[in-house]
Amino acid sequence: MVDTVLFIICAIVAIVCGFNVVLQRHPISSALSLIGVMSSLAVLYLLLGAEFIAMAQMIVYGGAVMVLFTFVIMLLNAGTEKASSKSWFAQIAGLPLLLAFVGVLAFLIRAVLPPLAAVAFGSWVGGTAEHIGQLLFTTYLLPFEVISVLILIAILGAVALAQKEID
Repeated sequence: MVDTVLFIICAIVAIVCGFNVVLQRHPISSALSLIGVMSSLAVLYLLLGAEFIAMAQMIVYGGAVMVLFTFVIMLLNAGTEKASSKSWFAQIAGLPLLLAFVGVLAFLIRAVLPPLAAVAFGSWVGGTAEHIGQLLFTTYLLPFEVISVLILIAILGAVALAQKEID
């Protein structure tokens, strides 16, 4: 019972912080909301019994990546986003179309996918450091290296944009 209540609380916090990431006008506020999402996900990983993944989530994403995001935001000197004039169609039809899309997507997922068994919190044993290391450096070595190169390119792009701003 406690696991279910904690799951619901963390899921609500993750969803609210996720919306807040998109709705905030200042990039630092969005980054802080993203830390809330990452923390909630780490607690959800703990509930599933994946302690190593939860700690990696907090250290890598909640710590290092968020410091990198904050550094890039400060380097680019990004201010508050300016309000744009929305089209009348987007203002009137945006929310109903979003709800219709989510409804159709939920219907398709329920119709196509087989019913799943209930989650037993703490029953998964695949989250150990050894298991993740074996998968990361055997099966998923190429995607791991490609993501490393993409992150390096993103950092170089941010530095190049900051250099143009300074000049």
